[in-house]
Amino acid sequence: MHIKDAKRVVIKIGSSSLTYEGGKPNLRKIEKLTRVISDLKNSGKEIILVSSGAIAVGVGRLGLKERPTTTREKQAAAAIGQCDLMSIYDRFFSEYGYVPAQILITRDVIDNKERRENVINTIEALLELDAIPVINENDSVSFEEILFGDNDNLSAIVADLSNSDALIILTDIDGYYDSDPKQNEDARLVCRVKEITTEMIEAAGGTGSNRGTGGMHTKLEAALFATNRGIAVNVMSGDNPALLYDLFDGHSVGTFFEPKAK
Repeated sequence: MHIKDAKRVVIKIGSSSLTYEGGKPNLRKIEKLTRVISDLKNSGKEIILVSSGAIAVGVGRLGLKERPTTTREKQAAAAIGQCDLMSIYDRFFSEYGYVPAQILITRDVIDNKERRENVINTIEALLELDAIPVINENDSVSFEEILFGDNDNLSAIVADLSNSDALIILTDIDGYYDSDPKQNEDARLVCRVKEITTEMIEAAGGTGSNRGTGGMHTKLEAALFATNRGIAVNVMSGDNPALLYDLFDGHSVGTFFEPKAK
């Protein structure tokens, strides 16, 4: 299945694609993202947005010089940043006639059968009402034992829970390369991956930026989880959200990870 044929899609956007280096929200990118998502919904797609950025935006709002290191400070930054982030999403999505709905979850919610069903039912109800679920980890109450750790893996879990056809991960590089493009100028973009191997994951680098927790390592983990469940995955740059149009028009953008047969 190609991404263009997907009816229900999870789009994950990382902190580095939503904020400037100092943590202030990048309104130009967010506005473009919300416009494209709204237009995709106009075309008949069901979109679920998994959005990072709460801690980064909180850091910017508080005027901190760097991302907090202690759990309590991260929780405080997340509590402040999440309010700002949802306010921005609400303002932009409303301009295009759509209502965003916040869902904050932790791993213990997914691990508990009854609470997991509640999340699934909420997502289904929101999609039926033509709203846009905006999902993030509940960083303000998370602690180590119930952390997802990054929103790449969370987005894959959400794609599975919501029975989505595809997962698109928007990040700060063009896709998956055969080596680290930041260290090797001869690194080659891999446009299509049939199988994700343990060697690929182990060779992938660490965190991508000081504003987020993920990197290509976690994106490959997320892609492996999703493709093993029959969900098509595409990893691409989040710098220009309009590239999503090309992707849904059937063009190759970034890296496509082939799903296993359901």
